[in-house]
Amino acid sequence: MKYILDTAGKQAQAARPPEPKNDQHGRQRSEKDSGRPMWQTQVIVLDETGAEVIMVTTVGEKPNVVQGQLVQLVQLEAIPWSMETNGKARSGVSFRASEIKAVEVRSAAK
Repeated sequence: MKYILDTAGKQAQAARPPEPKNDQHGRQRSEKDSGRPMWQTQVIVLDETGAEVIMVTTVGEKPNVVQGQLVQLVQLEAIPWSMETNGKARSGVSFRASEIKAVEVRSAAK
Protein backbone atom coordinates (compact mmCIF):
# COMPACT_ATOMS: atom_id res chain seq x y z
CA MET A 1 0.00 0.00 0.00
CA LYS A 2 1.29 3.46 -0.90
CA TYR A 3 0.77 6.44 1.38
CA ILE A 4 0.77 9.47 -0.94
CA LEU A 5 0.76 12.69 1.10
CA ASP A 6 -1.36 15.73 0.28
CA THR A 7 1.07 18.64 -0.02
CA ALA A 8 -1.58 21.26 -0.87
CA GLY A 9 -1.26 24.27 1.44
CA LYS A 10 2.30 23.38 2.39
CA GLN A 11 5.45 25.27 1.43
CA ALA A 12 8.61 23.28 0.77
CA GLN A 13 12.16 24.61 0.54
CA ALA A 14 15.41 22.81 -0.22
CA ALA A 15 17.52 22.94 2.95
CA ARG A 16 20.59 21.42 1.25
CA PRO A 17 21.45 20.64 -2.35
CA PRO A 18 20.64 17.11 -3.58
CA GLU A 19 23.36 14.55 -2.92
CA PRO A 20 23.86 10.89 -3.79
CA LYS A 21 22.11 8.46 -1.43
CA ASN A 22 25.03 6.23 -0.42
CA ASP A 23 25.20 2.80 1.16
CA GLN A 24 27.32 1.95 4.22
CA HIS A 25 30.38 1.58 1.95
CA GLY A 26 30.03 5.07 0.44
CA ARG A 27 28.71 3.86 -2.94
CA GLN A 28 25.66 5.51 -4.46
CA ARG A 29 22.58 3.34 -4.09
CA SER A 30 20.48 2.45 -7.11
CA GLU A 31 16.87 1.39 -7.48
CA LYS A 32 16.59 -2.40 -7.45
CA ASP A 33 14.29 -2.80 -10.46
CA SER A 34 15.69 -0.16 -12.82
CA GLY A 35 19.27 0.38 -11.65
CA ARG A 36 18.68 4.18 -11.73
CA PRO A 37 20.70 6.21 -9.19
CA MET A 38 19.11 7.41 -5.95
CA TRP A 39 19.39 10.98 -4.62
CA GLN A 40 18.48 12.52 -1.28
CA THR A 41 17.46 16.11 -0.66
CA GLN A 42 16.90 17.67 2.75
CA VAL A 43 13.65 19.68 2.62
CA ILE A 44 11.90 22.00 5.08
CA VAL A 45 8.10 21.61 4.90
CA LEU A 46 6.09 24.46 6.41
CA ASP A 47 2.36 24.74 7.13
CA GLU A 48 0.12 26.48 9.65
CA THR A 49 1.23 24.12 12.45
CA GLY A 50 4.98 24.73 12.03
CA ALA A 51 7.86 23.18 10.14
CA GLU A 52 9.39 19.74 9.67
CA VAL A 53 12.76 18.87 8.17
CA ILE A 54 12.60 15.69 6.10
CA MET A 55 15.00 13.83 3.83
CA VAL A 56 13.34 13.05 0.49
CA THR A 57 14.66 10.33 -1.83
CA THR A 58 14.26 10.56 -5.61
CA VAL A 59 15.39 8.19 -8.36
CA GLY A 60 16.88 8.91 -11.77
CA GLU A 61 18.13 12.36 -12.72
CA LYS A 62 19.60 14.51 -9.95
CA PRO A 63 16.99 17.10 -8.90
CA ASN A 64 17.83 20.50 -10.35
CA VAL A 65 17.32 22.53 -7.16
CA VAL A 66 19.62 24.58 -4.94
CA GLN A 67 19.72 25.34 -1.23
CA GLY A 68 17.07 27.85 -0.18
CA GLN A 69 14.94 27.37 -3.30
CA LEU A 70 11.20 26.78 -3.01
CA VAL A 71 10.37 23.33 -4.36
CA GLN A 72 7.42 21.16 -5.28
CA LEU A 73 7.40 17.56 -4.03
CA VAL A 74 5.65 15.53 -6.73
CA GLN A 75 3.80 12.42 -5.45
CA LEU A 76 5.38 12.57 -1.99
CA GLU A 77 5.12 9.12 -0.42
CA ALA A 78 5.52 8.20 3.27
CA ILE A 79 7.13 4.78 3.79
CA PRO A 80 6.93 3.42 7.36
CA TRP A 81 9.78 1.09 8.33
CA SER A 82 10.97 -0.92 11.34
CA MET A 83 13.99 -3.08 12.01
CA GLU A 84 15.70 -4.90 14.83
CA THR A 85 19.46 -4.85 15.29
CA ASN A 86 21.22 -6.58 18.20
CA GLY A 87 17.91 -6.92 20.04
CA LYS A 88 17.03 -3.22 19.70
CA ALA A 89 13.97 -2.20 17.71
CA ARG A 90 14.00 0.95 15.59
CA SER A 91 11.30 2.43 13.43
CA GLY A 92 10.54 5.56 11.46
CA VAL A 93 9.18 7.00 8.25
CA SER A 94 11.10 7.51 5.01
CA PHE A 95 9.97 9.91 2.30
CA ARG A 96 10.18 9.44 -1.46
CA ALA A 97 8.99 11.66 -4.28
CA SER A 98 8.72 10.92 -7.97
CA GLU A 99 10.29 14.34 -8.58
CA ILE A 100 11.48 17.48 -6.80
CA LYS A 101 10.92 20.54 -8.97
CA ALA A 102 11.93 24.16 -8.46
CA VAL A 103 9.00 26.52 -7.92
CA GLU A 104 9.05 29.62 -10.06
CA VAL A 105 8.59 32.69 -7.87
CA ARG A 106 6.97 35.63 -9.58
CA SER A 107 7.53 39.11 -8.24
CA ALA A 108 4.54 41.39 -7.78
CA ALA A 109 4.07 43.93 -10.54
CA LYS A 110 4.43 47.54 -9.42
